[in-house]
Amino acid sequence: MTVTYVIDGSGIGSLEEFWDAVGRTIGVDGYFGRNLDSFADCLRGGYGTPDDGDWVIEWRDHETSRRRLGYPETVRQLELRQTRCHPANREQVAADLAAARAGKGPTVFDWLVRIIEEEHPGGLRLA
Repeated sequence: MTVTYVIDGSGIGSLEEFWDAVGRTIGVDGYFGRNLDSFADCLRGGYGTPDDGDWVIEWRDHETSRRRLGYPETVRQLELRQTRCHPANREQVAADLAAARAGKGPTVFDWLVRIIEEEHPGGLRLA
């Protein structure tokens, strides 16, 4: 039987709020990663999700999340990333930041959807 984890997108206005929502919904003891790499790792199964892969994330009110996790939030996240990234990555982060400031490139919402689709193909329903 497929397990469905429902995320209420109406309460997500930042990446940090997404981590909180996913932790409450899917995670173990409220935790499901608080960065993109940890999130990808957790989606592979066994840390709150069934090991057999028979589960799906239903992201309700995803259009609200899409707007709130758009370019302003992407700029904010990239500015944070720029302060703590490895020096070898600063040029790429700066280029991503410039694109986001111009309203181009993937947004935080896009990052999250891509990770879910890559790590758990077919495991996302946008509602």
